[in-house]
Amino acid sequence: MKTVYNDKHGLHAATHEFFRGQLVPAFEIPARADYVLKALRDAALGEVLAPSDHGLAPLERVHAPAYLRFVQGAHAEWLALGGEGDAFPAVWPVRSLRSDVEPKSFAARMGLYSMDSGTPLTAGSWPAAYWGAQACLSGLDLVLAGERAAYVLTRPPGHHAGADFFGGYCFVNNAAVAAQAALDHGLKRVAILDVDYHHGNGTQAIFYERADVFYASIHGDPQTEYPFFLGHADERGAGAGAGCNANYPLPAGASNDEWFAALDAALARLRAYAPELLIVSLGVDTYGGDPISHFKLDRPEFTRMGQILAAQGWPTLLLQEGGYATEAIGLNVVAVLQGFEGAS
Repeated sequence: MKTVYNDKHGLHAATHEFFRGQLVPAFEIPARADYVLKALRDAALGEVLAPSDHGLAPLERVHAPAYLRFVQGAHAEWLALGGEGDAFPAVWPVRSLRSDVEPKSFAARMGLYSMDSGTPLTAGSWPAAYWGAQACLSGLDLVLAGERAAYVLTRPPGHHAGADFFGGYCFVNNAAVAAQAALDHGLKRVAILDVDYHHGNGTQAIFYERADVFYASIHGDPQTEYPFFLGHADERGAGAGAGCNANYPLPAGASNDEWFAALDAALARLRAYAPELLIVSLGVDTYGGDPISHFKLDRPEFTRMGQILAAQGWPTLLLQEGGYATEAIGLNVVAVLQGFEGAS
């Protein structure tokens, strides 16, 4: 299997984040991708390719141009105002406050375009996220050209980013950009399967009222797990997208049998949808040793996951999302890909 690697990911290198109200060392760090790259090479899984530049237009098919402009220039603006280090939001336009007007204040715009205080905006956030999207588009090119599957190694992740906001370590929604690009290339039905521990609220919201993308997610119950305010089982799509959204929230500490039962249910829905392309938001923070997640998968289960995904027979694009047990992430990702390759 060919891998497209975003070698600009390290430009986004936060030192700290806010976690449960405390300033702690950042969980989403460059070493995450470094360990995966080493594991890929050690396993000789396949060729590692650099991304090609598809420009800004594919990102603007998913994200509001004003939002992208903000992320592109935000850190420089923060420094020009006397800020130091990474920028964090501090105020948000909740409920009765207006969010339809872009304020002049930098602090206000940080809140307008963000969903949490745990996502540091660094000097390299934009180029890392931009080239991550380009890597995903390059991976899509491989699959559309006839590759059975391709894997994209990138960070920061993407599935929490909405059309006009960042959060959950995510700035550009890679899965959504790839799905929209596939449709723009002429496909009619694309499925996104999100196996990250955390619900991909941004991906769901982008396609919630559309029938050309089916979004299915297996994740920690939002009653107790981030992102808290989306990801419930009764969210099934709306308007033209009614029935094209399926969430499988599981309690913290759910067994592996429960997880794979949810995967079986999700894949049954996708088979009924009959997609022309499967995009997998591949978070491996479902690992039992992950520091911020609470499922129990280990390498045998990740191999099994890859085998099951391959058995569906769809052209498949696997995009890296979460996974914060830094030294284990590479072995867990490789287990998924080897399982997929062995079953193909």
